Amino acid sequence: MFSLKLMVRVGALLSILAGLYGMERSTPRPFREYPGDEYHINQIPLPPDFDEKTELVFARLMYPSIPDAHFRHAGWDWTQGHSSWTNDYPRADRHFLEAVRRLTRIHVRSVEQPVNLDDANDVFNYPWLYAVFVGEWSLTDAQARVLREYLLRGGFLMCDDFWGTEDWQIFTQSMKRVFPDRPVVDIPDTDAIFHSVYNLNDRYQVPGEWAVRTGVPFRNDGYVAHWRGIYDDKGRVIVAMAFNSDLGDSWEWADYPEYPEQYSALGVRIGVNYIVYSMTH
Repeated sequence: MFSLKLMVRVGALLSILAGLYGMERSTPRPFREYPGDEYHINQIPLPPDFDEKTELVFARLMYPSIPDAHFRHAGWDWTQGHSSWTNDYPRADRHFLEAVRRLTRIHVRSVEQPVNLDDANDVFNYPWLYAVFVGEWSLTDAQARVLREYLLRGGFLMCDDFWGTEDWQIFTQSMKRVFPDRPVVDIPDTDAIFHSVYNLNDRYQVPGEWAVRTGVPFRNDGYVAHWRGIYDDKGRVIVAMAFNSDLGDSWEWADYPEYPEQYSALGVRIGVNYIVYSMTH
């Protein structure tokens, strides 16, 4: 009798949870591609297993840009690609996902998924969200609210490739709308995020491929690399920032003989650590 009552109660609880789960999420959108700033659609071939159902999908954040963005996107419809959020896309994503498949046992899809915060509940299908060139983003109030809810429910955001004082100011203008009540801090070396797979106490600035051509390993006044974050009330990193580094380029150019291996080695390891941390904390 006790077992039967317990089973009924558990069944009822599961039904409630299933209902809540269905209300909070939506059916994931099919894979989609957009033109990037560096690559045209179909320029990077799709892997044969691109539509495989997997336990993790790498989500890339779509967002509107400031009017004076690096590639001068003013007036362009950011929802159609060829915007700041497409920097290094999709080559960086797919190289990195190859590395995740080789270096971990995570069953990850071989292609990325662009995610728009304006698509009702779609972001809640993805535990991991990557945002690049965030020194050029300009989130709306509605997008900031969705992103806040996503992160407080357990999502994880990695911000990459923004440099110096001006980029930081633009980044924080939107981030303060997401979390006006949570400070940005330097993540200590002892934090689990730097030890989830690799022990990464020795982190150095990761410049982009452009540094190989110019000989200058930084942009703007971003001379020193910082690994910063925002924590939730339980002490979990929910936003991780690679400030004054370009990890996306370290993934994108990992197969380029002229790009130093030491940068791709660190960039890939940091990304792997962040993914594993996001799935286990």
